[in-house]
Amino acid sequence: MPGMTDRRTAVITGASSGIGEACARAFSRAGLHVVLAARRAERLGQIAADLAAGGGAATAVPCDVTDPAQVERVVATALDTTGRLDVMVCNAGLGYNGRLEETDAETMHRLMEVNYFGTFHAARTAVRHFRTTGSGHLFIVSSIVGRKGVPRMGAYAATKFAQVGLGESVRAELAGTGIRVTLVYPISTETEFRDVMAREWGQDVAGRGPRQSPDQVAAAMVRALRRPRADIYPMRLSRVIPAASALLPGLADWVSTKFARRPK
Repeated sequence: MPGMTDRRTAVITGASSGIGEACARAFSRAGLHVVLAARRAERLGQIAADLAAGGGAATAVPCDVTDPAQVERVVATALDTTGRLDVMVCNAGLGYNGRLEETDAETMHRLMEVNYFGTFHAARTAVRHFRTTGSGHLFIVSSIVGRKGVPRMGAYAATKFAQVGLGESVRAELAGTGIRVTLVYPISTETEFRDVMAREWGQDVAGRGPRQSPDQVAAAMVRALRRPRADIYPMRLSRVIPAASALLPGLADWVSTKFARRPK
């Protein structure tokens, strides 16, 4: 069939910038055909052309992950173009900064639609296909605040905790099937995350503490492609945070206040 390929195919949501774009570039260098999904069609086209110019293979598909029909179209395009789907990266996300009493229901619904339901739609569509082939790798890009909530990010953290609950449950469901599920827990990352918050909510915030680059996160994910892992903490020291939160919750809460993002 025209378009069939022996190289693995990865669908990446939220691929127009940040971790998603870095992941697309890293996966392409690793030899995968990457299917780029995000709302910004022009930006996706630019990235796809750049990857092709560098010898990679990429397909751009505009997609709003809150619409399950659009997510299904992305997967259908991957299958029509390459004849396969091997990896799904659930990465699309939206941030928000505000205390509980400052967060209205409309905002919370919007965050859940993008961060949780966007993940749900992509994961569900991919896993349905993976079960037909008996293999596949699902990545869910959560956040370290999906393991430990921090001040002023309760709404965002709730969506990230929800992603983790979904991912851990699906991983248990798929145990022994040959289908892998990896949860990714980045710390604060140098992306357009804050720019999007300013655009969506008019928020201009600043934070303190360690940061990492999108390329560091993507490199850790490529390593997990080659040697699958259940959890990835791109900054290794951050893996102590869940344990500290469970064993010393009061101290963990106090420390978290030191790194909270606040309005400028």
